[in-house]
Amino acid sequence: MNGRRHPVWKRSFLSLEKDLLSWLHENLPASGRHSVGLGDDAAVLGGFDRSGVVVTTDMLTEGVDFLLEEVDPRRVGHKALGVNLSDLAAMAAEPVAVFVSLVLPRQAVGGRAALELAIELYRGMIPLAEKLGVEIAGGDTNSWDGPLAISITALGKTSEQGPLTRGGGRAGDQLLVTGELGGSILGRHLDVQPRVREALLLHEQFELHAGIDISDGLALDVSRLAEASGVGAVLVPGEIPIAAAAKRLGQRDGRSAVDHALGDGEDFELVLAVPPEEAARLLRQQPTEVSITRIGELLESPGLWQEKANGERLPLVAQGYEHWGDE
Repeated sequence: MNGRRHPVWKRSFLSLEKDLLSWLHENLPASGRHSVGLGDDAAVLGGFDRSGVVVTTDMLTEGVDFLLEEVDPRRVGHKALGVNLSDLAAMAAEPVAVFVSLVLPRQAVGGRAALELAIELYRGMIPLAEKLGVEIAGGDTNSWDGPLAISITALGKTSEQGPLTRGGGRAGDQLLVTGELGGSILGRHLDVQPRVREALLLHEQFELHAGIDISDGLALDVSRLAEASGVGAVLVPGEIPIAAAAKRLGQRDGRSAVDHALGDGEDFELVLAVPPEEAARLLRQQPTEVSITRIGELLESPGLWQEKANGERLPLVAQGYEHWGDE
């Protein structure tokens, strides 16, 4: 094809894009935040004042992140948006807008043609966007002979405290985690609950030095935070909050529930590095609806370690999912 779209495909695609835009105009809530939005080449955003702009992007693909033959596409849409908002939560940034790009399969999948599939994906995104006050401000739509791919770019703004980064941790900081970990593949990996509100509240009310969300595995993501901060880290396996799904999965495959919590990934909970006195105050108050637990601390010496019940420290493998080309 020499890089050109076939004329029949182009006419079909333009009709799909027009119909999808029409549906979105009718179903997305009216926005007062941008003066130019859906249907133009780009969105013009306001409302940032002097806050810093935070931008993140993530792509999900059929066969890697989900199987359309097995799951409701609304859950896929929810996940696609949720993982991006989780990145903003990790930086304690307030979500403002997202841009959604879809590459839709030309052939029907699960009995759904391209337009119906696209609408179902958006129907999965809209409730989460409305819950967190996020505008779906634009994007792109295309089709091809391959599987579904979804790319979302999310924009957020920093608070008065500035962004929370991976690199601010200090030796002695306590490592705290929200929620429970492990076994996400049993369904929680699709039903992402980005900890945006929790991150904003904690960043406002407590001194936080660093943060990261658990996308690729607790051990791996903690090692990334420690490395970015120029320190080491020790985790206490006996203190890690274990999800019931991790225990069920362990009964199936023979791995321990703790092993699943350390390496499964896609929990999308937050790990925070907090000074000791602030950590003690935070743990006493438990200021969020989701529980917060101490799981270890940052160390002067580099590396990742685990602390046994008797106090002995041993090296810990930074297990988790590593993407090809991950930086």
